[in-house]
Amino acid sequence: MKNRILELEKLIEKHKNLYYAGNAEISDEQFDSLENELRKLDPQNTILDKVGSTLIKKNEKIKHKTKMLSLEKTYSYDDLLAWINKQEVLSMLKFDGSSCSLIYEDGKLVMAKTRGDGDWGENIFNKCEFMQSIPKKLKKNINVEIRGEIICYENQFTLLTDEMEKLGLNKPSSQRNIVAGILGRKENIQISKYLNFISFELIADDISFFLEEEKLKYLSSIGFEIPDFQKIEREEKVKGIIEAFKEKLNQGDVLIDGLVFILNDTKLHRELGETSHHPKYKIAFKVPGESKNTKINSIEWNVSRNGILTPVAIIEPIELSGAVISRVTLHNFGLVKNFNLKKGDEIEVIRSGEVIPKFLSLKKSSSNSCTWPKECPGCFSRLVEEDIKLKCINTACPEKKLQSILHFVKEVGIEDVSDKRLKEMIEKKILSSISDIYKINKNELLLMDKVKEKLANKIMDEIEKSKKISLVTFLSALGIEGVSSVKLEKIINNGFDDLNKILTLTKEKLISIEGFAEKSANDFYNSIHEKEQLIKDLISLGVEVIYTNQKVSNLLGGKKICITGELSIKRELMEEKIKSHGGIIVSSVSKNTAILLTNETDSGSTKYQKAKQFKIDIISEEDFKKIIGE
Repeated sequence: MKNRILELEKLIEKHKNLYYAGNAEISDEQFDSLENELRKLDPQNTILDKVGSTLIKKNEKIKHKTKMLSLEKTYSYDDLLAWINKQEVLSMLKFDGSSCSLIYEDGKLVMAKTRGDGDWGENIFNKCEFMQSIPKKLKKNINVEIRGEIICYENQFTLLTDEMEKLGLNKPSSQRNIVAGILGRKENIQISKYLNFISFELIADDISFFLEEEKLKYLSSIGFEIPDFQKIEREEKVKGIIEAFKEKLNQGDVLIDGLVFILNDTKLHRELGETSHHPKYKIAFKVPGESKNTKINSIEWNVSRNGILTPVAIIEPIELSGAVISRVTLHNFGLVKNFNLKKGDEIEVIRSGEVIPKFLSLKKSSSNSCTWPKECPGCFSRLVEEDIKLKCINTACPEKKLQSILHFVKEVGIEDVSDKRLKEMIEKKILSSISDIYKINKNELLLMDKVKEKLANKIMDEIEKSKKISLVTFLSALGIEGVSSVKLEKIINNGFDDLNKILTLTKEKLISIEGFAEKSANDFYNSIHEKEQLIKDLISLGVEVIYTNQKVSNLLGGKKICITGELSIKRELMEEKIKSHGGIIVSSVSKNTAILLTNETDSGSTKYQKAKQFKIDIISEEDFKKIIGE
């Protein structure tokens, strides 16, 4: 056992230093497994308390006034819920970059340093001077330390690799660890301008907050970019946030490696305190991933509803996380161009949990040529290059239309209209736009292949039911650019809680809403007004957008309803349905609960057993639909 402990110490030290030097050889999960093994064999081992890298030269060391700690991690949903323990928490994305501390005196930036080993960091002031996202002068003349993460957005990564090539530097083989690599450079430090800083911590003698969310809003008010965050008051919301995070894992705009959960009450921060390794009031939730090398056989290009072409690598099949993988997303045109990806290349592929597998790094380049389409595969129009995107700008492109309609159909829950059926509808001229969905009649459906009376009636019923829709789902279904569902909620919470109010939003007002930068505000403004006529058409065809707190009926008459287990629709949408019919959502089962809504039968879950104990009505989703008349 002693030999294994020594071996683990050496491996952990080696891989920690490689990671912070930008040359990681193993995945985060593999590194975590080494630490977990050592923790079991030798719980008090001091190497487990060390944070960051120890490879800092003497003349570059700067002492941290307060130790920069790491985070406790969990891969278990149940452990996460146990940690939350029904407390109010905030959740935000955990960015995969490099931790940084900024020191301001009288509002002026005077020092910037890495986390280093947690006690001592490396001076990176000269590099931070090039980063536009780091204010050199705050909006307030305060003495404060700001902590956060230096990251590299994908569009900036594209520009960065182009400049590195022009300077004669080696192009990075992966976006992962590029930040640590640049911060460690001694020359060509001007390329640091392609990095961004996101803040999430503030330390000052004379500034304090009752809530964590107040701190984040204050950071935003003095000029810092902050992570999008969500307040979680009920544990039922956690699962939805994790599912949304898993979807985000597949997007390439910035590297993320988990979610951070923080207790909102800062009084609890002081009561719980910290270990020598991590604060007890924060935890990181991560999705286990597995990576392997494989070879690209070909690259396909698919047209999205916005006309952006998405490259997909057809690879030699490999098994990852219990599934055989033969297709891998390459995110966008910029990634293919940056890494010169082509047939025959050996690449590293990663799959986290049930998430679609994605490209991680280029391992070996083949002698084949890297090519990409010059014409849209859907309409043969000339494609244009926009930063990291290859785009079809033909408004009449049939593939863009198909994808727009398909997105709408999926979002509003018309389950029996598949991709294949939708293509047939377009070919048979049953529909050519989103609004045509609500003009379809049963006789037209009966003309389609394998559609009989029963299925036609079912599709017509689904179309009719989809006419009642929440504001957030409606806007998401339209594919409004520049916003996520989180940002849509922030718009609504700022008083713009119906379509008419949203259409009056100016770009200036959008920028004033937390989370909106100039680009996302412009994208949202332009996109919503481009679809203004479509919105009017849908409303005229009977689509009813249910606004916040708007009641459809009082069929549930104030009954307290608890939801548990998987549903066929998003939990948030079910909660909206309950509220719109006069029900009250509760997070746990008690004697006052009227209904437990679940699709599970004879479940061993605590909520199910409590419902049986208190003789509470346990109903399925189908039963619930009958109650509200769906």
